[in-house]
Amino acid sequence: MFTLFAVAAGTNVPTPLLLVYQERLGLSAEVLTALFGCYAAGLVPALFLAGPLSDRLGRRRVAIPGVALAGLASLAFALAGDSLGLLFAARFAQGVVSGVVFSVGSAWVGELSLSAGDGAGGRRAAVAMTAGFSLGPLTSGLLGEFGPAPTVLPYLLHAALVGVALAVAVRLPETVPAAPRRSRVPDAPPAPLLPPGSAVLALTVVAPVAVCVYAFPSSVISAVPLLGELPAGGVAVTGVLAGITLGAGTLVAGLQGRLGAWTAVTGAALGAVGFGAAALFVATGAWPWLLAAAPLLGSGGGLCLAAGLTAVGRLAAPTRRGELTSVFLACAYLGFAVPFLMAIAARATSPAVPLEAAAVLTAALAVRLVPVARRRGL
Repeated sequence: MFTLFAVAAGTNVPTPLLLVYQERLGLSAEVLTALFGCYAAGLVPALFLAGPLSDRLGRRRVAIPGVALAGLASLAFALAGDSLGLLFAARFAQGVVSGVVFSVGSAWVGELSLSAGDGAGGRRAAVAMTAGFSLGPLTSGLLGEFGPAPTVLPYLLHAALVGVALAVAVRLPETVPAAPRRSRVPDAPPAPLLPPGSAVLALTVVAPVAVCVYAFPSSVISAVPLLGELPAGGVAVTGVLAGITLGAGTLVAGLQGRLGAWTAVTGAALGAVGFGAAALFVATGAWPWLLAAAPLLGSGGGLCLAAGLTAVGRLAAPTRRGELTSVFLACAYLGFAVPFLMAIAARATSPAVPLEAAAVLTAALAVRLVPVARRRGL
């Protein structure tokens, strides 16, 4: 869990510092959201490669190099300075290593948690990642506003944290049995990625819930500060906003045990209300709406992550768990494109319209999830 936490903390260290880069380099909202979202361009291919690879080679052999590279990605940010090209390269590399660690690490945590009962692995992985997602930007936002070397020190601190996580990870046991030596006996056909008859559920329910995981918090962290007006000290405010948003996701992920089949429904409903509150903030500038939107969207994303990882654990065959986890997280990281789409749509309409549209679409998803919860849940 600590390893997932440490790597997750680094993914949002650059988020509040986007305002520093905007001031120094004179970047537009589209370029800033593209810099934020290119992380997913590196992460998604890594997810598809790392999960299946760890199913064959083992979790340790794939995850541990990824953890080490996560520290190097932060060092690359520290060295990037005011070079936009290097910033994009560092963000892309951060996505690659995060894809490796999150897919393999989530499967690893799930397997190490089998004795703790159904859903324990998904909850633990969700809590570890959302805690890292929240504390990383909170720390970098405060350091970026009040500390020395705002585009260097936060990354150096994260690299040190990853060093500790690496020392922890190398002590964890392997959970994937070694592949037997090949014999003349034909190999048994591989287990299907999804159980028979579950493809429609995966496409129409699990995949949309996955997109919500990061569409919710990334919108309020990345898009809303650019669409609305933040006060002086925007770097610190953005960091605190990210901490509140993602911290809420950490706190609610553990409620999955009580919500049961209604976890995803509750997450989508909170996201719909959160988008509505964010739209009211952008339209009126009233701070109470933003303070309401942040924890609502963060909580919604955290619940969708817990529900989705639990669903993956139930659906996947043991020999395909890493691969199916990768597919789920790849869908989740498509949500990072949502702030960019919102910035583009805002130019064609008005700043509040993309948020209003997101509220309507998410409410429709919550309604779609109700009969699923009544039958079986995620």
